Amino acid sequence: MTPLFECVPNFSEGRRPEVIEAIVSPFRSRPGVHLLDFRADADHNRLVVSVAGEAEALQEALLGAARAAITSIDLRTHRGAHPRIGAVDVIPFVPLRGADMGDAVRLARGFAGRYARETSVPVYLYEAAALRPERRNLETVRKGQFEALQKETETPERAPDVGGPRLHPSAGATAIGARPFLVAFNINLESSDLALARSIARTIRASSGGLPHVKAVGVALQERGLVQVSVNCTDYRVTGLHQVLERVREEAAKCGVRVLETEIYGLVPAAALLSEAARSLQVAGFDEAQVLDLRLLDVMSGIAEVGGRG
Repeated sequence: MTPLFECVPNFSEGRRPEVIEAIVSPFRSRPGVHLLDFRADADHNRLVVSVAGEAEALQEALLGAARAAITSIDLRTHRGAHPRIGAVDVIPFVPLRGADMGDAVRLARGFAGRYARETSVPVYLYEAAALRPERRNLETVRKGQFEALQKETETPERAPDVGGPRLHPSAGATAIGARPFLVAFNINLESSDLALARSIARTIRASSGGLPHVKAVGVALQERGLVQVSVNCTDYRVTGLHQVLERVREEAAKCGVRVLETEIYGLVPAAALLSEAARSLQVAGFDEAQVLDLRLLDVMSGIAEVGGRG
């Protein structure tokens, strides 16, 4: 069985349709790569692409997309709500069928060398692929963003893992890693108070002693006159989406602010939503095997054993 991986590259462009299409195009045309989803956000000025495929095909498509981004994006003039260090900001690999985290780590580290050589953009390795324990956390790698990193790369603490020592003058650096699935969960508040959103994000994120496996930042949605608590749930099995939402509601209510809406950005594992549905309906002993669509997929792909799951 050929190992399959998901990859969710993030690019620092969410406003120019022609640039977005140039970046996405290599994922459409490369055999062995399946474009699952892509979303661009003007306020964040960011493009998130979800693809799946075999290791070699993914690498070729990623290099094509990276070249398009590097030639079109200049971080010296780039502005957006989302933190970033590069035109191609992050490239995480997620193991799927026939692969485990060790395979994803080897893929990330191997690709990092090729990427740096062929693009002249240095690389920081993060999450499970990190070479240094303090760089497992992406926030540490991205501290101060492109502007600060430009001045600090020659210090041992901030030097790239591959390539460098200096950043690419306009495209910065790229963080390449290996990680499990995460859910990007955004919560929009009926407020324009950015300080409030940032305070709530600081309260709920794990690094500040908040909810386990939760990363969060507060950002302004200027086009809508709202603020957002932008959340990454890095293990929805430990901290569910409802826990994050309830905590944000509680903190916002202290200042007389309501949650307007939420959004899931990009793809989400079915299990993350099914667990939330089972909780809301108070279903006792719920099993994913009870979901008809998933059961049919198992049977049709030959995964299910005769007689059903245990």
